[in-house]
Amino acid sequence: MAAFEYTALDANGKTKKGILEGDSLRHVRQLMRDIGLTPMNVELTTVVEKEGQQSFFARMFGKLRPMEMVLFTRQLATLVNAGLPLEEAMSAVAQQTTRKRARKIFMSVRTRVVEGLTLTKAMSEHSGTFNELYRSTVGAGEQSGQLDNVLQSLANYLERQYESRRNVQSALYYPVLLFVVAVAIVGGLMTSVVPTIVEVFETTGQDLPIVTVILISTSEFLKNWWWAALLGVLLFLFIVRYSLSITAIRTSWHRVKLKLPMLGWFARSMNAARYANTLAILGSSGVPLVDGMNIASNVVNNLWIRRLLEQAYTYVSEGTSLNRALDSTKQFPPIFIHMIASGEMSGSLDEMLFKSAEYQQQDLQRIIDTMVELFRPMMLLLMAGLVFFIMIAVLLPILSMTQLAM
Repeated sequence: MAAFEYTALDANGKTKKGILEGDSLRHVRQLMRDIGLTPMNVELTTVVEKEGQQSFFARMFGKLRPMEMVLFTRQLATLVNAGLPLEEAMSAVAQQTTRKRARKIFMSVRTRVVEGLTLTKAMSEHSGTFNELYRSTVGAGEQSGQLDNVLQSLANYLERQYESRRNVQSALYYPVLLFVVAVAIVGGLMTSVVPTIVEVFETTGQDLPIVTVILISTSEFLKNWWWAALLGVLLFLFIVRYSLSITAIRTSWHRVKLKLPMLGWFARSMNAARYANTLAILGSSGVPLVDGMNIASNVVNNLWIRRLLEQAYTYVSEGTSLNRALDSTKQFPPIFIHMIASGEMSGSLDEMLFKSAEYQQQDLQRIIDTMVELFRPMMLLLMAGLVFFIMIAVLLPILSMTQLAM
């Protein structure tokens, strides 16, 4: 049976929307009448979202939330483990989803499974939602007959990724709010308070200190040309964004970023944790190491590291050990390489990959927490420094006027 999206009126004349399954449009309309609904519009649910073929609106606002993917994977694993047929499990999970777009995607996948496709192939029609890692892991579970265990591991992985991202976002809320407040206060002083004080100084005709002259010039510029400054910032951001959309420029920038003191370490640690996590989940699901390396390199967001990982993939294909291939990139921490070497020697590579990823993630989280904690007093000092500068620029002429009067 296929899934159909409907709009109907209930007995009280209220509009109802939802999804029903049936053999045809006629069958669905009859089912709606049986439950007391008057059909207004019934359409076959067809949502195909190939990567790179979505509209700008769909890419920005149509994506499923990370938590929706975690819940979907977790619930599907639980139902499959309980012995429910896959199509029934998919239907149950879709009906529990409150968001319309998520329900349409899940029901569309379920429909294709009922038609005879494997779950992996059905998900490949929604590659914007189910990425290559997700599909490859599910495919390995289907081939090995351990789909429930694989989905459970995948849910754990997605949950760890979600928690890590949420922790970083939560830690940045206060510093970002502090920065916005600082900019608003200084902007208000420079455009509203300072010009009023400047008028008093200009009537005296005395020579003003250099600090006051700088303050006056800055204030006049912001008051008269704030729109030009804002336009310049937006133009600069647009140029940077456009430049980074060019692969060659973005790759060069990523290579330079790795050489910067703190930013380089951060990029290496983040990508090492992501790569190890992905490779571990694929390996534990039964995906061969070489295929896993090819898939895992796609989750690395630094293009220069990704290019080096492609070379490492070639080395492993030719018979080189994983630790030597990754060590040749010079982009992974020594302890990371040693843990992988230990895992290869002991035959527990997947376990060591998980542990190394966890270690990198914890180390990264500690650094992020430290940076956020340092950012708060730095913002307070910056704010105090700007206010102090404005006070000095205002008080110096007043002191000069007082001395002249004496």
